[in-house]
Amino acid sequence: MFNPSQADVRRFFCAVYAKAHAGQAMEAIETLASLWIDEHPEYHRELADEATALSTMTQVQDGKTNAFLHLSMHLSISEQCSIDQPRGIRQAVELLTHRRDSLHDAHHEVMECLGQMVWESQRNGRPPDGQTYIACVQRKATQD
Repeated sequence: MFNPSQADVRRFFCAVYAKAHAGQAMEAIETLASLWIDEHPEYHRELADEATALSTMTQVQDGKTNAFLHLSMHLSISEQCSIDQPRGIRQAVELLTHRRDSLHDAHHEVMECLGQMVWESQRNGRPPDGQTYIACVQRKATQD
């Protein structure tokens, strides 16, 4: 199983950003990452400077979203939907997307559920609970 380090993730997104701006060919996963990067111009400055991105990995900045974590979550949700794993995620995200009229907004709501699932898994020392995750997304998709 692929288990990238924090530095690997930062290098990946910075490289994708550089390739996109140079008009270079990309792998499928890079193209998908590039689409999410385009949705977040507020991160472009960080992505344009790999050296700074790597040197600031351990710094916590209050009130500032971690661009690399955020983009990784978009990529994770996209991949989960593409293979419908955990089972039912594709349908739940499609419904939420329809209700919000925006895939991007739907992803941001799904991130709340994904983050909660990961946090609870780590806190309790248990595997991630896919059913609870799906239930959370489904609740969001059916609420007004």
